[in-house]
Amino acid sequence: MIPSVRKEYNAQFTPAKYKGFLDELNSVHKDAIEFRVSETPVFVPKSFTRKILDACESITDILIDPHFKKITSKAIPKHLKVPGENDFSQFIAFDFGICINDEGEYEPQLIEMQGFPTLFAYEVLLDDIWRKHYNIPEGFTAYLGNLDRESYLDLLKEIILNGHRPENVILLEIFPHQQKTRVDFYCTEDYTGIKPVCITELIKEGKKLYYNNNGTKTEIKRIYNRVIFDDLAQQPAEVQEKGRILFEELDVEWCPHPNWFYRISKYTLPLIRHPFVPPTFFLNEISQLPVDLENYVLKPLFSFAGQGVVIDVTTEDIERVKDPENWILQRKVKYADVIQTPDVPAKAEIRIFYFQKDANSRPIPVNNLARLSKGKMIGVRYNKDKEWVGGSYCLFEE
Repeated sequence: MIPSVRKEYNAQFTPAKYKGFLDELNSVHKDAIEFRVSETPVFVPKSFTRKILDACESITDILIDPHFKKITSKAIPKHLKVPGENDFSQFIAFDFGICINDEGEYEPQLIEMQGFPTLFAYEVLLDDIWRKHYNIPEGFTAYLGNLDRESYLDLLKEIILNGHRPENVILLEIFPHQQKTRVDFYCTEDYTGIKPVCITELIKEGKKLYYNNNGTKTEIKRIYNRVIFDDLAQQPAEVQEKGRILFEELDVEWCPHPNWFYRISKYTLPLIRHPFVPPTFFLNEISQLPVDLENYVLKPLFSFAGQGVVIDVTTEDIERVKDPENWILQRKVKYADVIQTPDVPAKAEIRIFYFQKDANSRPIPVNNLARLSKGKMIGVRYNKDKEWVGGSYCLFEE
């Protein structure tokens, strides 16, 4: 996106240097990174950063509106409502595609959003290792909101712990040591001191929860929640049964509360009108289908990791939907072939991290990740046997 910086970076790249970078990255938590790590960061000019943050701030205005919870009251499936919901999500992630408009200009377009954590800790490690192996030009940073590495980690730790001792806070997941994102769990422990705990390891006594902390039964006072209930529903019956604990009245704090996974999600997209947010509609509220249906994407509200998405939509696809209130129709965007690589250009998505410390503060941008693709969609199965694709991050021009 910045031709001179891209040219300089590509010129210094060698397969040997990339291998050295990967070797050190993988050595920190051996065999914990299962996803492909791209050969390059995304260098983002100030003008594009302003565009993407303008969209984020406009959406944030909607999320912090006092009426937002009432507007999204139907976002949470009744059988998945968890007691004890608070009034905000400590974490928000905005996913944007780097697109090209009809005038040939690069612009961000919102793809999805989530009131849920992402790779907040791993991205710190990624930036650390990348800077050790490559010459990153002066005046570029991964951090946003006037934060740097230290102040970002301080804020992350402050929000996750909320004044509790690390041993009384856990990162909760389903079989965390089997998850493809487990490197982030281990980095979270490195930076905050909290341990990843499986949902099957929870001990409930009355309204209190405990876990086995190196042989000591330890009270859980706060949960850094990484459990996705769609994933829980795919587990064996005994694991699902254990997960029912989460739907009971518990004497714990949530960070973030599970209900926000649904409130800030695809469900929110039809509420937004912004030049960098593609028009999106609840399927059951469309009185007449667009004549150019091929220019839309059909998405189920209650799924994750791209499951169930229909890319090339037909009227037959629409007619097959039995529960249109649980689907959205979203205008397609045109990803730009924006990252020059040694063979063909790559497309990119940028995820902007927002943190909210408490109910009286406004969410702020703090960090990011990026994903590069040469396939039809962003994702592993569309990028097999390709290079200069996979997980990465952005370096923003200051």
